[in-house]
Amino acid sequence: MNALRYLKSRKVQAGLALVAVLLAVALWPESVPADLAPVARGPLMVTVDEEGETRVRERFVISAPVPGLVLRIELEPGDPVKKGLSLATVRPAPPALLDSRSRAEAEAAEQAAAAAVGQARAQNKRAEPAAALARAELERTRDLFTRGILAQQALDESEAQARSAVEALRAAEFAVATAEHQLEMARARLVQATGGAGSGRPIELRSPIDGVVFKRLRESESIVAPGEPLLEVGDPARLEIVSDLLSTDAVRVRPGASVLIEQWGGDRPLRGRVRLVEPSGFMKISALGVEEQRVNVIVDFEDPADARKALGDGYRVEVRIVIWEGRDVVKVPTSSLVRQGEGWAVFAADSGRARLRPIELGMRNALEAEVRSGLEAGQQVVTHPSDALADGTRLAARSR
Repeated sequence: MNALRYLKSRKVQAGLALVAVLLAVALWPESVPADLAPVARGPLMVTVDEEGETRVRERFVISAPVPGLVLRIELEPGDPVKKGLSLATVRPAPPALLDSRSRAEAEAAEQAAAAAVGQARAQNKRAEPAAALARAELERTRDLFTRGILAQQALDESEAQARSAVEALRAAEFAVATAEHQLEMARARLVQATGGAGSGRPIELRSPIDGVVFKRLRESESIVAPGEPLLEVGDPARLEIVSDLLSTDAVRVRPGASVLIEQWGGDRPLRGRVRLVEPSGFMKISALGVEEQRVNVIVDFEDPADARKALGDGYRVEVRIVIWEGRDVVKVPTSSLVRQGEGWAVFAADSGRARLRPIELGMRNALEAEVRSGLEAGQQVVTHPSDALADGTRLAARSR
């Protein structure tokens, strides 16, 4: 009997133990599957991203200086031209007699064009020594940087000043070419209008620069009015990018900011730098029909022309304008951030459990955020935390 009672007691104890195990298993908190990412230390870049369009910086419109007959233009878009090359020929119509007022206006226009030539040449002469000085200063800065005397920032500033001086010289040279072209047209109009010697001779319209033909606005022989455009020429190596930013983004951009140029068709991004943020904005209707205030930002290429020779006028690109950059910061994926009151927090993985950690954020972009306090490099955080996650929840890391 004692043995039978003992066996029954053991069975009851075993049953109770089994029930306890089943209850423990049923009540044991399940682990929540989670994706983990490390808290890293490294560079972080904050950019303003927008589409842009290339355009030639100096575009010359070749127009008829006087009324008459323009002969057939054989040049086609893409044809190279040299400075002084004849682009089109206009046979002037018989001159009409002008009154004294119109004659005085024509003479004043010729004098103003001559003065503009003198002014452009003077600016060019001032730009030449400034460019030479900037190049010499850049060489000295590079030498001091190589010897470890100056920092990288000093070299970057010297390179930027040298580029600015060279661009100013090029702009002055193009200004001279433009002014000389305008003077030639003004003289032709004056001769034709006053009926002076040579007023009936054909007028050769010549290229003011070395470049290519962008547009041919007239092809066949036809009668033209004064000022009617015939051709557009420019230098394709003198490209820039114009990007219209939202005004709220444009206020964060400064001239001299570094730019990454992507999605242009090449196998690597190109480098650029902001030259100008235009002071006046304009309204633009978005694809969704929303009125937006936009501001044009002008970007210069820093890469040599050979690196972007496939680009032409009016090509689409994407620009990433750098407004802040850190070289050694603690950062987390933005997908790990969760709101905690007025601040931010993350779920950090600690011994297989999720721990809600409040953090202080710094700068951030679409993918990463700077952590100023609350985390250290090497820890792991949960990305895309679900609603099932809470402080102390067990984690089951997903395999990648």
